[in-house]
Amino acid sequence: MGTWQTFQFRRRLVTRVSKEDALRDKLEKITALLEGAKTPGERDAAAQALQRIQQAIDGLHTTRVVEMRVTLADRWQMRLFTAVCRRYGIEPYRQKRQRRTTVMIRCEKSFFDQTLWPKYRELRVWLDIYLTESTERLIREEVHRAA
Repeated sequence: MGTWQTFQFRRRLVTRVSKEDALRDKLEKITALLEGAKTPGERDAAAQALQRIQQAIDGLHTTRVVEMRVTLADRWQMRLFTAVCRRYGIEPYRQKRQRRTTVMIRCEKSFFDQTLWPKYRELRVWLDIYLTESTERLIREEVHRAA
Protein backbone atom coordinates (compact mmCIF):
# COMPACT_ATOMS: atom_id res chain seq x y z
CA MET A 1 0.00 0.00 0.00
CA GLY A 2 1.46 3.34 -1.06
CA THR A 3 1.89 6.34 1.21
CA TRP A 4 -1.18 8.16 -0.11
CA GLN A 5 -3.35 5.03 0.16
CA THR A 6 -2.14 4.46 3.72
CA PHE A 7 -3.00 8.06 4.60
CA GLN A 8 -6.49 7.72 3.09
CA PHE A 9 -7.11 4.46 4.98
CA ARG A 10 -5.97 5.99 8.26
CA ARG A 11 -8.10 9.09 7.66
CA ARG A 12 -11.21 6.93 7.12
CA LEU A 13 -10.33 4.87 10.18
CA VAL A 14 -9.93 8.00 12.34
CA THR A 15 -13.25 9.37 11.06
CA ARG A 16 -15.04 6.11 11.84
CA VAL A 17 -13.47 5.95 15.31
CA SER A 18 -14.40 9.56 16.08
CA LYS A 19 -18.01 8.91 14.97
CA GLU A 20 -18.12 5.89 17.23
CA ASP A 21 -16.69 7.91 20.15
CA ALA A 22 -19.33 10.60 19.65
CA LEU A 23 -22.10 8.00 19.53
CA ARG A 24 -20.76 6.31 22.67
CA ASP A 25 -20.76 9.69 24.48
CA LYS A 26 -24.40 10.16 23.49
CA LEU A 27 -25.11 6.63 24.65
CA GLU A 28 -23.69 7.40 28.10
CA LYS A 29 -25.74 10.60 28.38
CA ILE A 30 -28.94 8.87 27.35
CA THR A 31 -28.26 6.04 29.79
CA ALA A 32 -27.88 8.60 32.59
CA LEU A 33 -31.11 10.24 31.43
CA LEU A 34 -32.87 6.86 31.48
CA GLU A 35 -31.66 6.12 35.00
CA GLY A 36 -32.80 9.54 36.23
CA ALA A 37 -36.20 9.48 34.50
CA LYS A 38 -39.10 10.06 36.86
CA THR A 39 -42.10 9.50 34.57
CA PRO A 40 -42.97 6.62 32.26
CA GLY A 41 -42.95 8.99 29.27
CA GLU A 42 -39.38 10.09 29.99
CA ARG A 43 -38.29 6.46 30.38
CA ASP A 44 -39.92 5.46 27.07
CA ALA A 45 -38.36 8.39 25.19
CA ALA A 46 -34.92 7.68 26.65
CA ALA A 47 -35.25 3.96 25.89
CA GLN A 48 -36.15 4.72 22.25
CA ALA A 49 -33.22 7.13 21.94
CA LEU A 50 -30.95 4.52 23.50
CA GLN A 51 -32.09 1.96 20.93
CA ARG A 52 -31.50 4.38 18.01
CA ILE A 53 -27.97 5.19 19.18
CA GLN A 54 -27.17 1.50 19.66
CA GLN A 55 -28.38 0.79 16.09
CA ALA A 56 -26.19 3.62 14.79
CA ILE A 57 -23.15 2.15 16.58
CA ASP A 58 -23.92 -1.29 15.18
CA GLY A 59 -24.30 0.25 11.71
CA LEU A 60 -20.77 1.68 11.88
CA HIS A 61 -19.35 -1.82 12.07
CA THR A 62 -21.38 -3.25 9.20
CA THR A 63 -20.50 -0.65 6.54
CA ARG A 64 -17.71 -1.57 4.16
CA VAL A 65 -15.66 0.56 1.84
CA VAL A 66 -15.76 -0.90 -1.67
CA GLU A 67 -13.91 -0.03 -4.84
CA MET A 68 -16.14 1.02 -7.74
CA ARG A 69 -15.50 1.76 -11.40
CA VAL A 70 -17.53 4.53 -13.00
CA THR A 71 -17.47 5.07 -16.77
CA LEU A 72 -18.80 8.37 -18.07
CA ALA A 73 -19.70 9.59 -21.55
CA ASP A 74 -17.32 12.52 -22.01
CA ARG A 75 -14.67 14.64 -20.35
CA TRP A 76 -17.19 17.21 -19.06
CA GLN A 77 -19.10 14.55 -17.16
CA MET A 78 -15.79 13.15 -15.94
CA ARG A 79 -14.70 16.52 -14.60
CA LEU A 80 -18.06 17.04 -12.90
CA PHE A 81 -18.02 13.59 -11.30
CA THR A 82 -14.48 14.01 -9.95
CA ALA A 83 -15.43 17.42 -8.54
CA VAL A 84 -18.45 15.93 -6.74
CA CYS A 85 -16.25 13.12 -5.38
CA ARG A 86 -13.68 15.57 -4.05
CA ARG A 87 -16.44 17.67 -2.51
CA TYR A 88 -17.29 14.69 -0.30
CA GLY A 89 -13.65 13.82 0.46
CA ILE A 90 -13.35 10.92 -1.97
CA GLU A 91 -10.22 10.91 -4.08
CA PRO A 92 -10.91 9.51 -7.58
CA TYR A 93 -8.11 7.73 -9.44
CA ARG A 94 -7.45 5.77 -12.61
CA GLN A 95 -5.61 2.53 -13.01
CA LYS A 96 -3.02 1.93 -15.70
CA ARG A 97 -4.41 1.74 -19.24
CA GLN A 98 -7.90 2.82 -18.25
CA ARG A 99 -9.78 5.12 -20.58
CA ARG A 100 -9.85 8.81 -19.78
CA THR A 101 -13.58 8.60 -19.11
CA THR A 102 -13.24 5.84 -16.51
CA VAL A 103 -12.61 6.63 -12.87
CA MET A 104 -12.18 4.45 -9.79
CA ILE A 105 -13.35 5.43 -6.32
CA ARG A 106 -13.42 3.84 -2.89
CA CYS A 107 -16.41 4.60 -0.69
CA GLU A 108 -19.27 2.94 1.10
CA LYS A 109 -21.85 1.55 -1.32
CA SER A 110 -24.72 3.11 0.61
CA PHE A 111 -23.06 6.54 0.47
CA PHE A 112 -22.57 6.17 -3.28
CA ASP A 113 -26.20 5.15 -3.86
CA GLN A 114 -27.84 7.63 -1.51
CA THR A 115 -25.66 10.73 -1.73
CA LEU A 116 -22.87 10.81 -4.31
CA TRP A 117 -24.61 9.48 -7.43
CA PRO A 118 -27.90 11.42 -6.93
CA LYS A 119 -25.93 14.66 -6.43
CA TYR A 120 -23.89 13.98 -9.57
CA ARG A 121 -27.04 13.26 -11.62
CA GLU A 122 -28.67 16.47 -10.39
CA LEU A 123 -25.63 18.54 -11.35
CA ARG A 124 -25.26 16.72 -14.67
CA VAL A 125 -28.70 17.96 -15.72
CA TRP A 126 -27.54 21.53 -15.11
CA LEU A 127 -24.27 20.87 -16.95
CA ASP A 128 -26.16 19.52 -19.97
CA ILE A 129 -28.42 22.57 -20.02
CA TYR A 130 -25.47 24.95 -19.78
CA LEU A 131 -23.46 23.19 -22.50
CA THR A 132 -26.48 23.07 -24.84
CA GLU A 133 -27.21 26.77 -24.37
CA SER A 134 -23.52 27.67 -24.85
CA THR A 135 -23.29 25.60 -28.04
CA GLU A 136 -26.46 27.12 -29.49
CA ARG A 137 -25.25 30.64 -28.67
CA LEU A 138 -21.85 29.95 -30.25
CA ILE A 139 -23.46 28.62 -33.44
CA ARG A 140 -25.91 31.52 -33.57
CA GLU A 141 -23.35 34.27 -32.91
CA GLU A 142 -20.23 32.96 -34.64
CA VAL A 143 -21.13 30.41 -37.31
CA HIS A 144 -24.25 32.05 -38.73
CA ARG A 145 -22.75 35.54 -38.46
CA ALA A 146 -19.75 34.49 -40.56
CA ALA A 147 -21.95 33.08 -43.34
